[in-house]
Amino acid sequence: MSSSPGTLVLLPMLRAAVLPGGRVGLTEKFVDGVLEMQAHWGGPVDLVMEPVDHESHNLDNVEVDPAAAPYGITVMDFTSPELGARLRGAAVVLGGTSDRQNHLADVCADVDVPCVYGTEYSLLTRMQITHAETANPVVQVRRYVWHSNQELKQRAALRRAAGVQCNGTPTYEAYRGFTASPMLFFDTRVRRDMLATEAQLERRLARLREGRPLHLAFSGRLDPMKGPQHLPEIAVELRRRGVPFRMSICGGGSLEGELKAEIRRQHLEDVVEMKGVLDFKTELIPFVRDDVDVFVCTHVQGDPSCTYLETASCGVPILGFDNEAWAGIVRHRPVGWSVPMRDASATAELLATLDRDRGRIADKARASLALAREHTFEATVSRRMDHLRDLTR
Repeated sequence: MSSSPGTLVLLPMLRAAVLPGGRVGLTEKFVDGVLEMQAHWGGPVDLVMEPVDHESHNLDNVEVDPAAAPYGITVMDFTSPELGARLRGAAVVLGGTSDRQNHLADVCADVDVPCVYGTEYSLLTRMQITHAETANPVVQVRRYVWHSNQELKQRAALRRAAGVQCNGTPTYEAYRGFTASPMLFFDTRVRRDMLATEAQLERRLARLREGRPLHLAFSGRLDPMKGPQHLPEIAVELRRRGVPFRMSICGGGSLEGELKAEIRRQHLEDVVEMKGVLDFKTELIPFVRDDVDVFVCTHVQGDPSCTYLETASCGVPILGFDNEAWAGIVRHRPVGWSVPMRDASATAELLATLDRDRGRIADKARASLALAREHTFEATVSRRMDHLRDLTR
């Protein structure tokens, strides 16, 4: 049996909500990721997390008792002078690119520990998120300047790091030249046993060939950066073209009331359904896998959403706005279609074409499932842990 690689210390950008009784609020997705990392790492895993006094707005919040967790949890500010002492002796530290961790590579160097950064949002994506979520133009400009300055500091930190793990092609293409050990991965929560089977896929494609109305779907946070506000407009354009369809919108968020009002205003109740928040494993995945023909992804920025690979795992192709994350996946493997950002007319026109030539949907469905098989949750975490082990002392 090989010896333990030592302790992996994670400094996630997710903050720990400090709750009564010493418990901390995390998210189910994050906890699942940590447990999987621990299983593939082969040694102790510790978390160092910054505190926050309220739980996140994520849909999968969970409470964790640090005394009972199989991994260590330390809650402290990353700017604390005690951070170096906390990291001393680690085999490797995995942090994240943020203004709170620009100094992490230097802290790790001081205690002779390799530092690896994980990246998600490119500068363009951060600018697009600001545009989507900030109405005041003066505040927008201020934030653009801040992000530009942060980008310079982030690149300097990457140059001092031992490696970088890039979630999605945008940051991989932007940052892989800054360290000697870059890695590309695609985020997903789907395990091997959750993948659509060939029989399940073929049953759905058989119904597709019967000529029933296309079943379109969107799932995710109903917030401006995810672009769900464009879905009613797409539905109107489809109806104007006479395309038979139905659309399901899954999730919750700040735009939920606005979406319901727009659906009523446009008299779309007979074709557009708001399904609310579905449990990921027991409701959402089976629903998409068994009932959806095309996933309409209206993300107006390039965050490397796990939506892409999770939808592919259901054998469902995506028609998405051409943000840099989706465009990068389509370049990597032609598993779907892209249309210009915020263009409801182009989206509806392409869907009308696919409705007339459904074999194209079936081809992309099979290609999507093949891609997902290569990038399951277990396989992705295993590759990431192999990369970190290669960088240990």
